[in-house]
Amino acid sequence: MKMNGNEIKPGNIIKHQDGLWVAVKCHAVKPGKGGAFNQVELKNLIDGRKLNERFRSAETVERIRLDQKNHTYLYKDGDMLVFMNAENYEQINLEADFVGDRAVYLTDSMSVELEFYEDKPISVALPEQVILSVKETEPVVKGQTAANSYKPAILENGVRTAVPPFINVDERLIINTEDGSYVKRAE
Repeated sequence: MKMNGNEIKPGNIIKHQDGLWVAVKCHAVKPGKGGAFNQVELKNLIDGRKLNERFRSAETVERIRLDQKNHTYLYKDGDMLVFMNAENYEQINLEADFVGDRAVYLTDSMSVELEFYEDKPISVALPEQVILSVKETEPVVKGQTAANSYKPAILENGVRTAVPPFINVDERLIINTEDGSYVKRAE
């Protein structure tokens, strides 16, 4: 689907310079001299490179729509992660590097969303938060709970994070998968 360069908005995925790019930031510029243009910060979906590009209203770009499919994480097989399509039960193997650092948050039977372009996987969207239990942390120090301080903790998946002083070993916590930060206690 073709679109004018001045219509690009954050979140749009376009084909540019023989690659797939997502628009991160867009700024419409109307200089006193010359024609208006759209200053767009792009991020490559494959390798993460960033690019700043000017698109004039007369230029056209191809907008790409990705196919989103629900998958279930099954298990890790060496360096490969195995996912199953929730609709047709087909399995797909992806390298652990494809998911990146967030692969440590994958748990058996976790529902994730895979995005495909021309039947090739482009990205994996994990849930924003997961529930994990604390395996190691310092004991509670009396009187320290009132202060707005954090102490180190190691979660069941081996990730280190900072938790409030009142958190104990074996407590279940809600953890943000984007940055590994503590959100709150799990119910």
